[in-house]
Amino acid sequence: MPMGRPKTPLLLNSEENAQLRAVAASRSFPHGLVLRAKIILLSASGMSNQAIAARLGLNPVTVGYWRRRFLHQGLRGLHDELRPGRPRSISDEQVARLIHKTLRTRPPHGTSWSCRSLAAHARVSKDTVSRIWRAFGLQPHRQRHFQLSNDPFFVEKVRDVVGLYLHPPDKAVVLCVDEKSQIQALERTQPLLPMGLGYVEGVTHNYVRHGTTTLFAALDLATGTVIGQCQRRHRHQEYVRFLREIDANVPARFAVHLIVDNYATHKHPRVLRWLAAHARFQVHYTPTYASWLNQVEIWFNIITQQAIRRGTFGSVKDLVVKIKHFVQHYNAQARPFSWVATADSILQKVQRLCEHISRTQH
Repeated sequence: MPMGRPKTPLLLNSEENAQLRAVAASRSFPHGLVLRAKIILLSASGMSNQAIAARLGLNPVTVGYWRRRFLHQGLRGLHDELRPGRPRSISDEQVARLIHKTLRTRPPHGTSWSCRSLAAHARVSKDTVSRIWRAFGLQPHRQRHFQLSNDPFFVEKVRDVVGLYLHPPDKAVVLCVDEKSQIQALERTQPLLPMGLGYVEGVTHNYVRHGTTTLFAALDLATGTVIGQCQRRHRHQEYVRFLREIDANVPARFAVHLIVDNYATHKHPRVLRWLAAHARFQVHYTPTYASWLNQVEIWFNIITQQAIRRGTFGSVKDLVVKIKHFVQHYNAQARPFSWVATADSILQKVQRLCEHISRTQH
């Protein structure tokens, strides 16, 4: 029978047990911390250090070390201690000056600082600049694009469209409608190089352009399905033809609410006459420069990424067939997009953006 110094009992209260179990089951915490939590849980269950070490693939000395750390320091003892290192070579004042230089100035012969240009200007290493930028989330090489709407009825239109998203009317179908024009049927002049281990798919820069098509699409807000139609052009004649397609696909017992942008085709006199002759159709316009409010733009991004951008097509007919096949496959497993933004939250965000722009101009 093995003999040895008796171990101090390791007992866990309910709070410690719950926290250790959460850490042990985590996939985001550091691997070492997860292992230590498992050591303590197994030790609290009565297992010996040797048994725990064999189960977790560790040295028994390591198991004993973390067991003692927990007994003396509790949960705090499972975290790594701060280790001594070389003192910082740059002062807080220098860090502040680098941040100010990044945010408030531009290089004499460029539009934005790079790590090397700022490092040369400030006489520090480029790695120092890179570490400071990462620590403070600075990315001078990147931009985010925005466009404020100049629509005088911006607030009313936002509330109208978002109201349809969050509280759609009874006995009605809400459709987000738009067209994706100038979709090119591009045929690559050389075969694709397939993706492999260690390298990405290769595609030649050269292509033959066989023509274009326009995809008209109507996204059903309730089901997520899409009514799609490819046409050669995107004039008012083609738009009226697509409205007839919608009329044929939506049962007559339902009213039809269309969410569209302010493209001139959507307001053409012949289009307006067609809508006036079909009383069940009601049109809701998004504000100018606010196409992001139309959910069909999300679907256009999906079909672009999954079926168009990386495809190669020998003719416009091949492109149209690919689009139709994608729409059919998409509709078979479609789900509606989850819209959670309220009109007030959108308007508050726009207000904050306007205030920020106003401050930068003074």
